[in-house]
Amino acid sequence: MMGSGNGSQPPVTGGPAPHHPVLLPEVLTALAPQTGGIYLDGTFGAGGYTRAILAHSGVHVVGLDRDPTAKQAAASVAADYPDTFTFRQARFGTLHDVVHSLDRPSLQGVVLDIGVSSMQLDQAERGFSFRVDGPLDMRMERDGPSAADIVNGADETTLASILFHLGGERDSRRIARAIVADRVATPFLRTRQLAELVARIVRGSPKGIHPATKTFQALRIAVNDELGELLMGLEAAEQTLAPGGVLAVVTFHSLEDRLVKRFLTRAAGRGAAGSRHLPQAQAPAPPSFTLPSGQPVLPSATEVERNPRARSAKLRYAIRTEAPPLKPDPELRSLIGPNRTVTER
Repeated sequence: MMGSGNGSQPPVTGGPAPHHPVLLPEVLTALAPQTGGIYLDGTFGAGGYTRAILAHSGVHVVGLDRDPTAKQAAASVAADYPDTFTFRQARFGTLHDVVHSLDRPSLQGVVLDIGVSSMQLDQAERGFSFRVDGPLDMRMERDGPSAADIVNGADETTLASILFHLGGERDSRRIARAIVADRVATPFLRTRQLAELVARIVRGSPKGIHPATKTFQALRIAVNDELGELLMGLEAAEQTLAPGGVLAVVTFHSLEDRLVKRFLTRAAGRGAAGSRHLPQAQAPAPPSFTLPSGQPVLPSATEVERNPRARSAKLRYAIRTEAPPLKPDPELRSLIGPNRTVTER
């Protein structure tokens, strides 16, 4: 988003961008859909990945989305593919349970497109974006505490921690202090209201990125527990994929990518090795995934030009082995952010 160029607050207006599934050809290449295979699209959205997979003969796709607005697009796909598509409104962290409830014991592929969709960003009433004014909501499921609840209810230390750890905001303490001071007189209920406060505190980016971008990212991740959900989804995919099955994950910022990279690196047996001078308590577990070379896969210049939202996207993928799932890693749980937990399975 372009700034004003004179030090004043950058504009918060702009039109919606059309939805394009990011890195679609690359995802399909990684999944390599096979006749008779069952694939899961854990972030169904508008159904872009699902339709592309279903275009391959003899496959079945299970689509999941926590956002109830995805049901309309799912109904359209079901009308076109009545015998080979199944949709459930559910978080992808529960994919293992969903698959077993459908009597689908294992999968040949799982694709996850992490973060917020362009449709969600473009709906002002959802409160994900400051581009147009809307309620300070950000709930993907439209249930539970909203961004306004966090902004108006969390103490200054908690707010600063959320903004710093989940948004990488260097001015997190100053923003949190200002929020706590201002909300006494007027609670924060609108996206533009919060964006304007942040713009008074944070200097504009030379690249034209709005000062409130990191704050809104942090709040959205906190509201939806996105990193905790991502880790549960990775572990659930590890449990559910058949040998030879592919896990493909598209991320859009460093927090997500770091978690996916750490998970897959460890699962592929490429974690830090113990010292050769110390006895090993037990033999390392066999790797549950293999990692093809050439990762991460990045979007082409043509795709970025066509869809600017793809510019930060990264695809990582791995192939399931016959080894059992690894035990959960406490260090990975430390990456999911403040005041968050991951349900043990």
